[in-house]
Amino acid sequence: MFRFANMMYLWALLGLPLFWLLYWIARNRWKRNVRKLGDPELLKGLMPDVSWPRQRIKLLLFSLGWLFLVLGLARPQLGAKLETVKKKGVEIIVALDVSNSMLAEDIQPNRLERAKIAISKMVDKMENDRVGLIVFAGDAYVQIPITSDYLAVKMFLPSIGPSIVPKQGTAIASAINLAMNSFTPGDDRSKALIIITDGENHEADPVAAARKAHEKGITIHTIGIGKPEGVPIPITIHGQRTFLKDRSGHTVITKLDEPLLQKIAAAGGGIYVRASNATLGLNRIYRKIKGMDQKEMETKTYSDYNDIFQYAIGLALLFFLLEWMILEKKSKFWSKIRLFQVKEEKK
Repeated sequence: MFRFANMMYLWALLGLPLFWLLYWIARNRWKRNVRKLGDPELLKGLMPDVSWPRQRIKLLLFSLGWLFLVLGLARPQLGAKLETVKKKGVEIIVALDVSNSMLAEDIQPNRLERAKIAISKMVDKMENDRVGLIVFAGDAYVQIPITSDYLAVKMFLPSIGPSIVPKQGTAIASAINLAMNSFTPGDDRSKALIIITDGENHEADPVAAARKAHEKGITIHTIGIGKPEGVPIPITIHGQRTFLKDRSGHTVITKLDEPLLQKIAAAGGGIYVRASNATLGLNRIYRKIKGMDQKEMETKTYSDYNDIFQYAIGLALLFFLLEWMILEKKSKFWSKIRLFQVKEEKK
């Protein structure tokens, strides 16, 4: 397994396009100044030492040196030993509503974005737990199976939106049923399902599904996101911002169904939390989950890593040395050296 021990140094790679931009600006400015003096082709004879190809080569070598220097400072490492580690934790599946109603802006910036931010922060706090992600609208889909790879979860979150599901609606029962089959098989692990939705259920009975899941040892918590009085759903059509309308042309109003979410949480043995602009309530639920009986879970991880940064640093020094050896201007000294010139014999 490959990793960087000091990933923050990788930000320095942003300097590479900056170097080339500055080179391009300097070259164009030089050309403009030359044109003010006369025809550039005629003036070439007056500037025999100027060599832009040399400067490009020097910049290329410097850029390569910078690239490998940054990679070396980031400490690339290769996993040398894979071992099975037993850790105590729980399994958590987050079921996130991605229906159009989650675009409502009664929670800033909108319901869905606020939920994704909260999920990312919860994942940051995890150490020994496993987490999975289900998205649902008119149907439910597993987006990330149960895993301890928290980075993969965080990387996937920004891509989540209503467009990733083919059917709109709010099928909470489908999400619960899918979650029941998505936990790791076995009864020795504590399992929790967190449902984040506005609660506007349009499909089967989610309370019955929650009761069935709880009988199988799954605790269900719900987070209601939105306002009970309802708000319109903003959409963009041909670059124009408007509100979602039904077939009759009336503006669709999405309302938080708190009573339903409270019933689901009660049937699932969990708690209900209403989100606000100040807090989504996910931290409170996570603390509740961490108080559950935590069981040992086996995970495979690399325990030893070998540093390979020295190779990157060596290449960086090589490219910097080559860049230093090449002069910006043509050298009269080197131009006199002809290694393969054949002397003419005297007659």
